[in-house]
Amino acid sequence: MYLVTAQQMKDMDSIAIESFGIPGIVLMESAGRGTVDALFRHFPHAGQMKVGIAAGRGNNGGDGFVIARYLAGNRTEVAVYLLSKKQQVRGDAAANLKLLEQMGVLIHEIPNMAAFESLRERMRQSDLWVDAMLGTGLKSDVRGHFKGIIEFLNTLQKPIIAVDIPSGLDSDTGKPRGCCIKAKVTVTFGLPKIGQVVLPGMEFVGTLEVVDIGIPPGVVNKVDPKQHLITREMVMTCFKSREVQSHKGTTGHLLVIGGSPGKTGAAVMTSRAAMRVGAGLVTLGVPKSLNMAMESQLTEVMTELLPENASQTLGLSAYDKIVTLLKDKKGLAIGPGLGTAKSTRNLVRRLIRSSPVPVVIDADGLNNLVGDLGCLKGHKSPIVMTPHPGEMASLIGTTASRVQQERIRKARNFAATHKVYLVLKGARTVIAHPDGTVLINPTGNPGMASAGMGDVLTGIIAGLIVQGLPISEAVNAGVYLHGCAADFLAQTRGPVGFLASDVIEILPVQIKELQKSPPGRPSYLNGFIRTL
Repeated sequence: MYLVTAQQMKDMDSIAIESFGIPGIVLMESAGRGTVDALFRHFPHAGQMKVGIAAGRGNNGGDGFVIARYLAGNRTEVAVYLLSKKQQVRGDAAANLKLLEQMGVLIHEIPNMAAFESLRERMRQSDLWVDAMLGTGLKSDVRGHFKGIIEFLNTLQKPIIAVDIPSGLDSDTGKPRGCCIKAKVTVTFGLPKIGQVVLPGMEFVGTLEVVDIGIPPGVVNKVDPKQHLITREMVMTCFKSREVQSHKGTTGHLLVIGGSPGKTGAAVMTSRAAMRVGAGLVTLGVPKSLNMAMESQLTEVMTELLPENASQTLGLSAYDKIVTLLKDKKGLAIGPGLGTAKSTRNLVRRLIRSSPVPVVIDADGLNNLVGDLGCLKGHKSPIVMTPHPGEMASLIGTTASRVQQERIRKARNFAATHKVYLVLKGARTVIAHPDGTVLINPTGNPGMASAGMGDVLTGIIAGLIVQGLPISEAVNAGVYLHGCAADFLAQTRGPVGFLASDVIEILPVQIKELQKSPPGRPSYLNGFIRTL
């Protein structure tokens, strides 16, 4: 599912109007009608409620006028609060305002704070609110009577349905511009906006519904958005049934390099996760003195004893043997519990530069690249990097808080610059491809804030790669599956306290679920977005 910026959506509207001859007032009519349909689905008794509509003077307000007209035609008690003078409304919005006046709907003008104060008590009487004040084109912080009304509506404890986007929310970044409507439902038009599906925006959006307003399907190709929301439909084809004659030699062999004193569990979880998603064979290369500790935790995974340093960590002395081990492998996962000794850093950088198979880098694999990303230049094989915000900050020389403020931009720039697949973990994980494409993952929950979750993700992605999936599909599907498994555990066991090892065990069940045919339209994507 495409995600668009405010400008991209505006361009799509313009193309529909200018190239396909669809009048703007028709798009506005479809938007208003679609919002009313959604309103009654979420609030079946709205016809017996007093509905207040806060409307701006632009096209968002015009949508609100259409909504008011349909509600009034349904004999719903509705009051419109226009945050300007009537004569300031222009274009298609003005045409709909005129129709509304002809129906005798009460329209209160609120051009300033004084007018708002005089109507404050009357506004308290509405049971349900429609927010049609500010649309996706907001460029500055909300001020004046707009700010006063937004803050007032948020204090009423009455349900609010937002038209296209909650007023005050930046549709590109998901950040509130000074203040923002806290909606129970948001009905957006055409395509979802980036800011609606990332934090903190999604916390203001509530349930997101995407309504088709009649923009021809080919228009999106002319705009070519580079952002997508991962959906079940997108990834389910990655989990096809195997051919009858499949055997462990045809389902991929992964080499995992990891482990150091006190950190054996990370490499174990990566290895087991790879097998749980279907890798035929997994070999774990470890410092030789740690082999006993590894073998005691593993049954199906094979181990290889590698030359080690005096500190029981891996260094360049292990390079030649690792290269030999890679000759019959389909992928390399490097980093879980590996340590960051100087010799280890040299080993990691040399392996990344020379690996003949795709490489998934996580944890200490990433930490060993800090300060010198030169090994990413001219790499022979595809590279997948899976940092959390702190690791990402170290890689690019900034702070975790700054990474969080610009997750999409920083992930996209890094992936495009270094020609890698970058998985920036966290709530709404961002996946950036080398060509600039960015995907947002809707699965996962706060219960994943637990040790080892990243090690499991590394194993999932690497395990899918060795089975022959294209790198882009393996990364997208792996992140989505990882979150699905955690969501299942949160629903069945509780929101916190499930472990990374629990996620590993539930992976086959979740793969089975993803192999099933998706539900018919409308479809729910992780319970927070619905497409009509």
